[in-house]
Amino acid sequence: MAEPARRIATYADLEAVPEHLVAEIIDGTLETHPRPRPRHATMANDLSGTLSPPFRYGRGGPGGWIFMDEPELHFGPQIVVPDLAGWRRSRLPVEPETAFIETPPDWVCEILSPSTRRLDRGSKRQIYADAGVGHLWLLDPTDGELEAFALTGGRWLLLGTIQRGETVSLPPFDAIAFPLDDLFAFDDPAPSGPPES
Repeated sequence: MAEPARRIATYADLEAVPEHLVAEIIDGTLETHPRPRPRHATMANDLSGTLSPPFRYGRGGPGGWIFMDEPELHFGPQIVVPDLAGWRRSRLPVEPETAFIETPPDWVCEILSPSTRRLDRGSKRQIYADAGVGHLWLLDPTDGELEAFALTGGRWLLLGTIQRGETVSLPPFDAIAFPLDDLFAFDDPAPSGPPES
């Protein structure tokens, strides 16, 4: 007996997903996973907070970028939600009127977790390459590592791997340097000030 034809997920399927889940349509399949845990969310916030002064506002850097946390990106039938994305302002000069964005970012960062690792390292990497995203960073909280890739000839070229204890200065944000350890807020020693009253 023949297998039934696979049903292609629609935007209505995505909209029906409960709000406590992140939903994406990848290669016609509805993919869901939990919202980020505190370590993951703090890393995204700290990375955005590190990049925004020099690259968004031009304080100590070139400016000219806009960053978003978990934007909904539509690349044809593919709908993905990266942890962080950045556009050069020249490529996204005005705020989109829709809840989603069709202009591919210049940079995407995915923070790996057990529920997203397979997609972040697999299908989503290919989707970003096909869409023409110029740079991809994969931040692994478990292994304490950041991998940076550049899209070259339609393929990802590994530019560098940074480990805990090392300094990050990687394209497209190599105009600055910061310790990778800055992104691991929960690993900082507890403050040693006077007890709160």
